[in-house]
Parts: sequence; structure tokens; C-alpha cells
Amino acid sequence: MIEVKDIYKSFGDKEVLKGISAKMEPGKTNLIIGSSGSGKTVFIKCMIGLIKPDNGEVLYEGKNLLEMNRYELKQLRQQVGMLFQGGALFSSLSVAKNVRFPLDMLTDMSKEEKNDRVNEVLRRVNLDETVNKKYPSEISGGMQKRVALARAIVMNPKYLFCDEPNSGLDPQTSMVIDDLIKDITHEYNMTTVINTHDMNSVMSHGDNIIYLHKGHKKWEGSSKDIIFSDDEELNKFIFASEFMQRAKEANKNKL
Repeated sequence: MIEVKDIYKSFGDKEVLKGISAKMEPGKTNLIIGSSGSGKTVFIKCMIGLIKPDNGEVLYEGKNLLEMNRYELKQLRQQVGMLFQGGALFSSLSVAKNVRFPLDMLTDMSKEEKNDRVNEVLRRVNLDETVNKKYPSEISGGMQKRVALARAIVMNPKYLFCDEPNSGLDPQTSMVIDDLIKDITHEYNMTTVINTHDMNSVMSHGDNIIYLHKGHKKWEGSSKDIIFSDDEELNKFIFASEFMQRAKEANKNKL
């Protein structure tokens, strides 16, 4: 579990995060949502240690990230997987070498063990060994995102961070990626944190949703709770379109 307590962050005179507290629980997809400028990207960067908060605590299983020594930070880094927006695959490396990269950098596994693990996680994201020798430019965008997800979980992380995992994908492929992330999260009991603008993801896969508005945590709940929310700002953000308003009413009737 990741617990964030009373996080503040300013850049000069601009206060970006204003006392945010939240819990990211294992085995759940924890979604961070909000409009541009709401503070969600800074919030996630504070959680993974890329930005140091001005005040507050970021606790991994009760241990404060901001007070960890170099050894403790190294140990934590090996337990964190990251799915970057756009995948961030190395264009000069094959699929297999992209996935194997964290193992090469951070483990002393034998070549055979690494290859077995690479094949295992590629199968887990529904890719077979025919893609191993291909380069990112030779596979589709959806396949690239699945390769990136395989790389993110190859170290069997306890914590998985996903930055706009559906960016640039068509709706059908987005659903495939959503399902994979949720299934893997539940299967491995990972603490998964997702920064997303995709409302389909929010409505269908949000075990826990945190809505940020102007640096504050404005609302928190599940995808089922969000249907019945009376928070005006949240409803404006989620159900801005006529289509989403109809979807809200349809889901209310089902529940």
C-alpha cells in the first residue's frame, strides 16, 4: 500500500498541491483524474520520488519515501514498475531486449533465466515469441503498449505506475490495455496507480478514483460511486458530453 499524507507542493508563488491525502491499496486500480492544471502529474511525481514535496509524507508500507537512505531507495526502485505515456520503448532494441532491459540493469540472473522471464511476461500480455526479434517500429501501437506493460512487470513489481496508458490508442485497443492492467493488478496483488483522461477507463475499471481540482482532492470513490456523485465540479468533468450523461443515466438504472 502507498499512503500519501497532507502533501503540499509549490513552484515559486504557484501552489500546485494543497494538502492532499490518499491511500493506494494493493489489488486495486487506483485512478488519478482531473483537468489539465489540476496537479495530478505533480502528485504522481511526488509519489514516485521525482519531485520532493514541500510538506507531507509518502509512505510505502509505512516507510516514508522522503526519509529513505540510498540503499532503501534502491530497494524500492526495484519494486516499482512504470508504464510510460507512449510506451517509451527503445527504438534501437528488439522487443525481447526492451523487455529484458530492467533485468540486465538490476539483476544477476543468467541469460537463460532472463529469456524465460521475458517470454513469460510477453505471454502474460498476450504476445507470443514471434514478436521477440521485431523492433518497435515493426509492430502496432497496441502491441507496443503491451510490450511496454510487459517491461513494466518483468521485475514482478509490488507497485505499478501508468501514465496515460491509453494515449494514442483506438477505443477497442484501449479496452484491451485496460483489461490487461486490471487483470494483472488483481492477479499479482499490485498497488497500481494510473493517471488517465480516458473516461471509459474511469467508468469501467476504477476500483478507487481520486479526483483532483485546483490542487485539492475534491472527491474519492469507485466507478460505481461516481454514478451517484452530486459533486458539481466532478460531474462537469466526467459527464461533460451528452453521450456521457446518457451513459450515467443508463448505469444508474442498471444499479
